[in-house]
Order: sequence, then C-alpha cells, then structure tokens
Amino acid sequence: MGPTLPLFDEEPARSLADRLRPTRLENVVGQDHLLAPDAPLGRMIAQHRLGSAILWGPPGVGKTTIARLLADAAHLAFAPASATFSGVAELRKVFAAARSRRSVGQGTLLFVDEIHRFNRAQQDSFLPYVEDGTVTLIGATTENPSFELNGALLSRTQVLVLKRLDESALSTLLDRAEALTGHRLPLDDDARHALIAMADGDGRYLLNMAEQLPYSGPMLDTSALAHHIQQRAPLYDKAQEGHYNLISALHKAMRGSDPDAALYWLARTLDGGEDPLFIARRLTRFANEDIGMADPGAVQQALAAWDVYERLGSPEGELAIAQAVVYLATAPKSIAVYRGFTRAAKSARRTGSLMPPAHILNAPTRLMKSLGYGKEYQYDPDTTEGFSGADYFPDGMDHETYYQPTRNGYESQISERLRHWAALRARRRSG
Repeated sequence: MGPTLPLFDEEPARSLADRLRPTRLENVVGQDHLLAPDAPLGRMIAQHRLGSAILWGPPGVGKTTIARLLADAAHLAFAPASATFSGVAELRKVFAAARSRRSVGQGTLLFVDEIHRFNRAQQDSFLPYVEDGTVTLIGATTENPSFELNGALLSRTQVLVLKRLDESALSTLLDRAEALTGHRLPLDDDARHALIAMADGDGRYLLNMAEQLPYSGPMLDTSALAHHIQQRAPLYDKAQEGHYNLISALHKAMRGSDPDAALYWLARTLDGGEDPLFIARRLTRFANEDIGMADPGAVQQALAAWDVYERLGSPEGELAIAQAVVYLATAPKSIAVYRGFTRAAKSARRTGSLMPPAHILNAPTRLMKSLGYGKEYQYDPDTTEGFSGADYFPDGMDHETYYQPTRNGYESQISERLRHWAALRARRRSG
C-alpha cells in the first residue's frame, strides 16, 4: 500500500476548521443559549442594539467566529486585535481608524482576542472609546473575567459565557466536514465517539484531528485511531480558574460522601498536572475541617498519604493519595470542631484580657500561693468520676458552649460523654 494521505486535502492552504467557519450566526453550533432569537445576542441583533461584551469560554467554541458574524449582522466594520501581538501603538491606530469611520457614519466592532493578557492600564485605554461609542468592544477570553479584567471594564461590558461543545455539536461539525469534502470519515461508530471525546469540547481541535486521518485503507477502530491521533492534554491551568474548579469539585465530592466522584476529580486534577503534594495538603485540611472528631483517624490517614507520596513519588505514591480520598469520602462528617473554634475565637476577642480563674493557675512562689493561685484545684483523674466539674472559664464569665458534637461517627460517643459531664457539673453547682 502506498503512503498514507490525509482525508481532507483539497485545499491544503486552508485548514478544514477555516473552510467550515460559519457565515451566518444561525449556523454556529453549541451556543444557542446566546444566539437563539430569545437569547441575549439574538435579542441585541433583532433590536439593532449591539452592546460591548466579553465572550468567555474554552478554546475552539466559536468566540472569534461569533465576533465576526456579530459585526456583519450589526453592519459594523470588523477590527481585530490580539493582546498577544498588539501594543498601545497598534491600539491607537485602531481607535483613530474607528474615529474616521464614525465621522462618515460607519461603526466599528473592535474584537480583542485574549483580552485578559492586557494589563490593567491597557484595559483602561479602552474605556473612553467604549463610553463615547467610537467602538463596540467584543473581548474574548479563556480566563475568568472576574479575576483577569478590571472592574471599570467589566462595568461597561456584558459577560457572556460560551459553553464547551457537547457531543451533538461536535458530531454536527464532523457531518459538515464530510459533506464539504465528499468523504466519509474512516471510523467505526466507537472510533467516531472516541474522536469526539478526544476533542474535549473543542471544535477546532476536532477538525484538526479529522484532517490527520487517512482516506484510504481499512475502517479504523478505537485502537487504530489511537495510532493516528495524539490526544490533547486536558484543559487545566494550575494558576487560574481550572485549578480552583477541580480542587473545589474534589473537596465537595468528598464532603458529599461520594468516593467515586471524588476519585474521578482526583484523576482529573492529577491528569491536568496538579502537584500531588498540593492535593495532600488539601486532604489534610479537609480531614480537620469537614470530618474532625467524627473520625479522629481521618487526619492520620491524610498525613500518611502525604508521607507515602513524599517517600515514593509518582506514580506509585498517587495510590496512597487515592486511598486517603476514599477514606475521607466514606468517613462520617462533622464541622462541629470548626464551628466551635470559630465561636470560641469570637468570644475570646469579645472578652479581651480576662485572667484564668485562680484555682487553675500554677503557684511556684509564696507570693502566688498567698494570692490564691492553685487554691482548691481538683485533679480530675483522682476524683471518683474522673471529672471534677470545676469552672475553667475566667471569673465573671458564664460557662459557654462552643463545641456541639453531632451524632455522626465517633462524635456520637463524645456527645453522650459531654451530656453526662454536663449533668455532673449541674449537680455540683446546685449542691
């Protein structure tokens, strides 16, 4: 058999993704929540009142395409700029050209790709031109605008969230590719689903993968597909929102006592390149914060996983982290200690510098003994009940209850013990 040729080779100068770029807004897939007639952008176009906006979404979901089509629909000149390549000088030229167009009645849609890469001062430079209508700004970003864009710019734009493309939308793109080229993808049903899954919601990446497929030879199954296609790395930025979203998902799955979901999010974070030691620290925090005295052994499990990983490293040490995740997810939950400490901290700040009661103070000198330090102190282990019922709060301060154990796990035993001691303390005070 001769050399393998690409499936889509009619126009090598233009990528398949570029050739399939929609020419009308209604042909954009996967973003009906923004583009439908009753959706935000659909209403703007119908009312001829296109406002400045930030398009926030993952790569390959149509941000640039939508911006171009919005300019066409609103009869505006399309002026593209990229925060990666454009500086202040280039922006000044764009604004000057927009002023000239405005003087003859032509509006300008300024599209800024990767707008989050502009610093705060550069972002401020857009404000006067947006406010006076010289440009309609459409910014595109893959990062959370709340973190990356300044408040002044956000207050003058509407943030519109684009969704990652689902299986139906990606399948539609493959159908369009086959219709455009007249070739069927050489994939069986399972391999076709696998190709869509490998795209991870990115339409451009899907079409780029499709271009790598041969158009001659046998039909490919999932195993053969893997020899032709390199799967993309998962979208994950350890310094940005992806980092916080996945760690939050892991934390909440454990809190919700779902070990399967917790293992899934653990795998996602590790696959994305997260530092396992960061996860180990989060597990230790979780053991104290969300389990506490309901299972005092939880923190030991978390610390053991941390220690094992430091000794073994990856990938062997990751199994210890997985074991800790399952233990924490299946452990009884309680935030009674967390809440109790929070209440105690507020009370401590409120009461200031009250001294401990004299009976629990050590008296290493005669003067201190003469002042009553340590007088009538009762050593609890020597009492009949192993409990004296003495008051350990400052003089003049009522006994307060901060720690309120739940009925979950080991705390149910603690709860019974505290009730018993409370009864003994009340009996002591009454008699």
